[in-house]
Amino acid sequence: MSDERPHVSREGIFIPADVAAAEALPDDLDASQVGPYRFPDPRRRRIAGGIYLGLAAVLAVGAVARPALTGGAVIAATLAVWSFAAAWPLRVDDRRALSLAAAQVPFPVGAVSAAVTFVGLRARPRWQVIVYSADDPPTRRALVEIDAVDATVIGEPYVETIPPPET
Repeated sequence: MSDERPHVSREGIFIPADVAAAEALPDDLDASQVGPYRFPDPRRRRIAGGIYLGLAAVLAVGAVARPALTGGAVIAATLAVWSFAAAWPLRVDDRRALSLAAAQVPFPVGAVSAAVTFVGLRARPRWQVIVYSADDPPTRRALVEIDAVDATVIGEPYVETIPPPET
């Protein structure tokens, strides 16, 4: 493995190819892949839910012979229920979230950035979108939260003026 470390520049984060290959990042999580990038759907949690459910069944059968396994069966079943309950569909993709956010701010939009966060016990997905004004350098920015399941805007956008750079 190379001794090169990832570094941040004005253009973004650069990670040398040999470092990325050595880390074996799955393709669906690798934003450097060529082509459109799609955020992994939280419905993948159903896979873990199925595994926990299977484990709970095995432990429940084993608890007949060894009652000490009952607690493990209950824990695995609880994790299965949570995994299924938290498997929200991601109906709003990043492009739609960016356009919804741009419509909420009182200024022409330039650069934007979006990230998915998860809120509450059931981990409902939300897009957090940072929007910058179109002037160069930007003089305003806003934070807009959008529900990633039903596209509702959460609250009012937080808008602020960016102080001019010191010279």
